[in-house]
Amino acid sequence: MHKITLKKGEILQKPGEFNSKIYVVKSGLLRSYTIDKKGKEHIFMFAPEGWVIADNIPPELQTGLYIDALEDSSIIIRNKDINNEGENVGPLVKRLWVLQKRVLMLMSSSAIERYQDFIETYPEITKRIPQRMIASYLGITPEALSKVKTERMRKS
Repeated sequence: MHKITLKKGEILQKPGEFNSKIYVVKSGLLRSYTIDKKGKEHIFMFAPEGWVIADNIPPELQTGLYIDALEDSSIIIRNKDINNEGENVGPLVKRLWVLQKRVLMLMSSSAIERYQDFIETYPEITKRIPQRMIASYLGITPEALSKVKTERMRKS
């Protein structure tokens, strides 16, 4: 376990690496994402202060996600050892719950419902990231996000 500082835009992990690390965000903001064959970016999750971010792949397999810093960040790097994660159980359970909820919402919820859940899940980062990243996370275009936000404001 050791602490490092990342500059905004610095890549912590790339697909294809053998990486058995868990990243605990002390300050700043990280994200994990993939880029498809057409070059389109798909954001998997955000990790603000107090959150944990990692590739869910077993440590003996190659990683599938990029992880980078959206802001200057201070993180603690830990080896991925599920048997010794006693002190990280809370953040890991929160992370798994958010991911499970997100998958279910992508399968069954409207864009406005997904946007509302995003705001409730990540209230502290909505003004810290570009709208195109929020749209990517929601699985919609930036134009569709603009319409969702307008519709949401009209309903309020």
